[in-house]
Amino acid sequence: MTLRAVTLAAFAALISAAPATAAPATAFSDLPGWAQENHAAALAAFRGSCGVAAEPQMARVCGLAKAAGPLAEAEARRFFEDNFRLDAAAGSGTLTAYFAPEYEARRAPQGEFTAPVRPKPADLADAGPYADRTAIEARPATDALAWMKPEELFLLQVQGSGTLRFPDGRRLKALYAATNGRPYLAIGGPMRSQGLLPGEVSADSIRAWLATHRGPQAQAVMQLNPRYAFFKLAPDDGRPPSGSAHVPLPAGRAIAIDTAFHAMGELLWIDADRPVLPGAKPTYRRLALSLDTGAAIRGPVRADLYLGEGEAAGDEAGRVHHRLRLYRLTPR
Repeated sequence: MTLRAVTLAAFAALISAAPATAAPATAFSDLPGWAQENHAAALAAFRGSCGVAAEPQMARVCGLAKAAGPLAEAEARRFFEDNFRLDAAAGSGTLTAYFAPEYEARRAPQGEFTAPVRPKPADLADAGPYADRTAIEARPATDALAWMKPEELFLLQVQGSGTLRFPDGRRLKALYAATNGRPYLAIGGPMRSQGLLPGEVSADSIRAWLATHRGPQAQAVMQLNPRYAFFKLAPDDGRPPSGSAHVPLPAGRAIAIDTAFHAMGELLWIDADRPVLPGAKPTYRRLALSLDTGAAIRGPVRADLYLGEGEAAGDEAGRVHHRLRLYRLTPR
């Protein structure tokens, strides 16, 4: 898949905020957080994923990194500073985050497990819009791969992939297979404007409201988003999920970007501050690789940071909605 090909705006992208602007750095030493970065860990992530880059100069630097092998902190920092120059993207934008969730599932409809995990339809073409969410959900699910709670299936579609856990202890990965080609609409804004969430609008509050109002009311809200994702199931091999670049996503070091402005395998410095949501970390400043895409990730200064798998990653991801300054590391 693309872990993020579905919406790929993690839970935090269910809401919106207008970023402010800030003056860009002009050298590595000027980057907020550069001195505190774990350059050795960043180089390890770069060495493991840089092969997806098609640009010849990046391929050359990738070869140097692989030949050098693991480096100590000071040497790793020097590697980046010697082999790259810093190019700031104009303006500021938004950083959100996503993760690979784990949900309970059933083999057949049972109790609150009423939402089918649908495979890619045989009549779904590679281009052009397909039926919208409302029409798809009205169809019989005779070929369902599994059954989930409706709000959790919706959020799985937002994330793009995850792990399903069955009562017998078996675990299967739900992997992105396709979408219906419809535009993605974040439901947080409409829920706020309709007064459904009078307090904080966050991933947790959206999920809680959908669960509490499970049935026609929640279904009507979820159907505001016409985009629908289809899945395929595979054994849980314990490996991290893969993104659009078809390599495992290193947690905390991979971002989804807009390919109209960034190439797969680019090395970027994210400088994110001014969180919108309570309980969020104040800053995210680190090196990351563009290894994924997302329907809601649009613009030159827009990124979605992959934080890993499981509940803790999900809790953190749901609070990430920060003002972003983005820098490309261009090979010298």
